[in-house]
Amino acid sequence: MILLVDVGNTNIVIGVYKENECIVSWRISTDTKKTSDEYSIQVMQLLNQYDLNPKEVKGIIISSVVPNIMHSLENMVRKSFNIEPIVVGPGVKTGINIRYDNPKEVGADRIVNSVAAHDIYKRDLIILDFGTATTYCAVTKEGDYLGGCISPGVKIASDALFERAAKLPRIELEVPKSVICKNTITSMQAGILYGYIGQVEYIVRRMKREMNELGIDNPYVIATGGLANLIAKETNIIDKVDSSLTLEGLRIIYEKNKE
Repeated sequence: MILLVDVGNTNIVIGVYKENECIVSWRISTDTKKTSDEYSIQVMQLLNQYDLNPKEVKGIIISSVVPNIMHSLENMVRKSFNIEPIVVGPGVKTGINIRYDNPKEVGADRIVNSVAAHDIYKRDLIILDFGTATTYCAVTKEGDYLGGCISPGVKIASDALFERAAKLPRIELEVPKSVICKNTITSMQAGILYGYIGQVEYIVRRMKREMNELGIDNPYVIATGGLANLIAKETNIIDKVDSSLTLEGLRIIYEKNKE
């Protein structure tokens, strides 16, 4: 049994894999103020809830875009499981070639998603991850990570509108039926979500054009992350939503580095 930990800016996703199958996963809040002991209590409670024996955990891998949390998490792993975790970063085998000006700058989340998508789909790809930030990555079928772009996530845009405009309320992220809206809440929902869908469609079309100039035809577009389904329902630019992409990437990297 192995434990996979994906640390994002808003949430930490924890997956438990047994014989290459995800048997359970949880999403908890990212909190840089929590101590290793507090994280230990939380993780042990989650395992106990599903009658999973912590002593059966034979390996742990962590991917993180939040450096300030790593000290607590790594200490938690060492104290609670007596295991040295694999941390996704420089020196870890991934199976992809990062064609970035400085490969160390590529976020662990983007690397993990690219590893999974390359291993599973084995074709030219554009990978979208809708998290706190939205990332767009281009990966070739040969396993070359070409690069991509990063934009503020949908929730950041929504929160900014609420915080900076005095008379506008905080809203739920739901797609209204129309962009010609007759109240403030649906007007905000339409502007944020349809505007974001327009951004996604433009960036993906632009990435396809630039990949085509490199001799790459018709890359397959995969989306993951918390809001992927919401966006994908409103556009045909996304070929597939794969909600397990990041955990699968962590599992694949773990297998490449477990020795």
